[in-house]
Amino acid sequence: VRLNLPERVRARIYLPDGEMVGDSFYLSERVDIDALPPLREPGRVARWGRNLSEWAAHVFGPIMPRRSSDAVRTQTFEEEFDTAVEGGEAASQRFNDRGQRIISVSMPIQRVSAVVGVLTLESSDIDEIIRAERAALLPFIGVAVLVAFITSVLLTLGIARPLRRLAVAADRIRAGASERINVPALSSRKDEIGDLATSMQGMTEALIERIQANEQFAADVAHELKNPLTSIRSAIETLESVKENPELTGKLRGVIAQDVKRLDRLITDISNASRLEAEMTRVPNEQIDIARFVRDVVSTYDSLAIDEGAVTVSFHDATMGGRLLVQGREGPLGQVIRNLIDNARSFSPPGAVVEVTLDQTNDGPQTIARIKVEDTGPGVPPDKLETIFSRFYTDRPKGTAFGNNSGLGLSIVKQIIATHRGKVWAENRDGGGARFCVDLPAI
Repeated sequence: VRLNLPERVRARIYLPDGEMVGDSFYLSERVDIDALPPLREPGRVARWGRNLSEWAAHVFGPIMPRRSSDAVRTQTFEEEFDTAVEGGEAASQRFNDRGQRIISVSMPIQRVSAVVGVLTLESSDIDEIIRAERAALLPFIGVAVLVAFITSVLLTLGIARPLRRLAVAADRIRAGASERINVPALSSRKDEIGDLATSMQGMTEALIERIQANEQFAADVAHELKNPLTSIRSAIETLESVKENPELTGKLRGVIAQDVKRLDRLITDISNASRLEAEMTRVPNEQIDIARFVRDVVSTYDSLAIDEGAVTVSFHDATMGGRLLVQGREGPLGQVIRNLIDNARSFSPPGAVVEVTLDQTNDGPQTIARIKVEDTGPGVPPDKLETIFSRFYTDRPKGTAFGNNSGLGLSIVKQIIATHRGKVWAENRDGGGARFCVDLPAI
């Protein structure tokens, strides 16, 4: 019989009466005794691994808890031997005098059905084997720890640090939003951090432009309100010195009335502009049949036709009856058309007709809905075609009633069209008069 035994496993064979007849520790009768070379000192890594394993065993308890289980029970060798002699297999664990764990397995050696002996396999170096396996795992654990450390450093440098820089920039923007603060240049990154930096830069620029626009608007409003107030104060002060002159007193009172009317017009237009801006941010976009919409707005001026000498408004649909849709808000777009019509009527002579035309054109692959408002007035000076869209700009013909115009109408038109991704411009007609054009992208 040949036994192939694992390393550090001892095999013994017993007769049924308990006499040992074979032991793997004594494989031959002749034993040669030679002097062994001196033991080699373990390396630094091996010593470090052994010390670490012993420290872990001391702190966290033994490698295997000293408890019995259903598979391996704590019993004496005699009990294990008796079980094998009776034809069964037994496995048990014991501890020797030095506290070492011994795992043994006993099984019967049978000839037909008779038990002729018992084979016992045992190992007394279980703790040492497990300790060696743990020590063998230490290099892999070290590599895993090193990889985890390098990964954490890369994550810190590649994600946490850029996010921290963006957070610092956001705090600076919050602390001083009116100043132009550059967001960290991370837009070149082709990942979510780059997308976040790009969006944050765009948001910052839009926020700063909005704040600066509000500041400029407040300054313009203060300036425009100051002019009539100064005129009113001057007229009131002069009244005291000319109260004996009825003619001059009447003129000064007329000046005061005109300035009050102008103030009322300014405040009304400023209030409407603020309300309109709030509406553009609050009301969602919707699909608008632009031909029907413009026709409905123009129809509100039909009642002017009954007044003799009134400037009337006509509408012409040049889209050949096609259904042209735009994405926008009806309230602000209606304000655009009314402002352009009112502006054209104010420059047109009595009895004239303001023509509103809807046409369709193309800008590359994009279909454009073009609204044109034409009058027969004096036209626009060539050097003022851009200036007329500035806030509070007014240039009225002589004889126009003072205080009826605040200079905000065309500025509001430009602002609304910009939020609808369109454009507006003015030009002079060949036969005289002005033409205002509005382009809106169709869907």
